[in-house]
Amino acid sequence: MAVAGRARASASAVLRGIAAAQRSPASARRIHEGPDTIDELLDRHLVKKPAAVLDDDAAEAEARRRLTSSRREALSLYRDIIRATRLFSWPDERGVPWGEVLRANARREFEEARWERDPEVVTRLLIGGRDAVQQALDRLADASRRAIEAEEAKRRGGA
Repeated sequence: MAVAGRARASASAVLRGIAAAQRSPASARRIHEGPDTIDELLDRHLVKKPAAVLDDDAAEAEARRRLTSSRREALSLYRDIIRATRLFSWPDERGVPWGEVLRANARREFEEARWERDPEVVTRLLIGGRDAVQQALDRLADASRRAIEAEEAKRRGGA
């Protein structure tokens, strides 16, 4: 019984401490009063490295490395688009195969963005392109699935 009494006394002391902390908001920081964004949270809790001062050659090498990375991603996206357009073999209303139309549009859009150097814009274009390719392939897969199901239903109904 003595242990239970001490545990209750200890718990009530903790509760009194919490209640006192809630009465004096300056002494306790509540969870909902935390940082507004993830960046603020990271800034507050991570140790920051001192910013390295780059000379002109190092800055140019870093810019070239970023450019090479973006160029590689853009080429990868373009190849994926070309591969995906092979699946679009039916003609449009003018009689031109959709694959050719899509390839021409992709080429035009890549040429328009060819000299873009703003990394944020380039990243946005790459992400948008990836999303567009994925959505087109998803729609194609759904349409193929529906066509196959319709054909199977027709066979079952007609047999």
